Amino acid sequence: MTPYRIDVPEADLADLRDRLRRTRWPEPETVDGWSQGVPLAYLRDLCDYWAGGYDWRRLESRLNAIPQLRVEIGGLGIHVLHARSPHPGALPLVLTHGWPGSIVEFLKVIGPLTDPPDPADAFHVVCPSLPGYGFSDKPATAGWGVQRIAAAWAELMARLGYPRYGAQGGDWGTSVTTSLAQQDAAHLAGIHLNPPIAAPDPATFHDLTDRERESLAALEHAQRWEDGYSLVQSTRPQTVGYGLVDSPAGLCGWIVEKFRAWSDCDGHPENVFTRDEMLDNISLYWLTGTAASSARLYWESIRQVQEWFTKSTTDTVDVPAGCSVFPKDIPRPSRRWAARRYTDIRFWSEPERGGHFAAFERPERFVEDVRAFFRLVR
Repeated sequence: MTPYRIDVPEADLADLRDRLRRTRWPEPETVDGWSQGVPLAYLRDLCDYWAGGYDWRRLESRLNAIPQLRVEIGGLGIHVLHARSPHPGALPLVLTHGWPGSIVEFLKVIGPLTDPPDPADAFHVVCPSLPGYGFSDKPATAGWGVQRIAAAWAELMARLGYPRYGAQGGDWGTSVTTSLAQQDAAHLAGIHLNPPIAAPDPATFHDLTDRERESLAALEHAQRWEDGYSLVQSTRPQTVGYGLVDSPAGLCGWIVEKFRAWSDCDGHPENVFTRDEMLDNISLYWLTGTAASSARLYWESIRQVQEWFTKSTTDTVDVPAGCSVFPKDIPRPSRRWAARRYTDIRFWSEPERGGHFAAFERPERFVEDVRAFFRLVR
């Protein structure tokens, strides 16, 4: 393990600004709104700000204020934020992000988790970047799917000296955390997920609740209109990577569209995120050149996740689980659907607001739910 500090060369920032100013733009969309993707006028304006007003060094300083390390596991260097609590009785907690997220998602919650009003709620926060994401290494060979990542996280926590710990995740973090619970149950106090991996249960279709009906409709809509990115990244991540690694405007559009589609933003991402917040996350992808390597996780593991949706009664998780299902997230399983896989659900929360990026969108509620669950299993 070696200490780490982020220091992006100024030449990389100058190159980013130059590329943005030389973007070759397409013609405008032929309809009003976002149904064909990010509107040209909005993306041009956002990229103009990225080139002329955005300050990467602000984020860099914020990240460097948190202790960081790089650790080699399985021949791969993993970048980790490791924020220890001032309270000696704190529970270690590994937070795992997904796509198109990053460690940036958790910057609003690390402070409240490590130093809460009640020391009994304190955590030592371990926040690694997934392989191929951020400042972690890019795998040079196939095989780094969710199960191998989960095994790496178990080794990471052991090497940090944490014999008992908790785990939390969303998006790919849900899959990694679920696999971690299956592989390292002896050392886990519990897992918190937003949301859990749970398929709709056909046995319930004769007496669905209103929320379950809404969940089925949202899932059908997503499969028809929102899953194109997943099909591309799970089948041709290398091909799409050429454009995303070469064009910052292309990368910006690819990710911003998901900030809008998956958040509880009432139709516009800036109702939830500031421009700087979105560009912090996008800049991390750009400056580390990880658009292709991050997409490869879909090629590695999307079929396994889809398989989990068909094996809800046989591929179980017996570690105590807490689940937060935000109303604009997809999927949005009900508790009885989730209970087929997670056999010991101790905590269930359905907040009134929020979407896919829970810690980023609703940090106060995220922290509240994480604390509430882990009080039950410490």
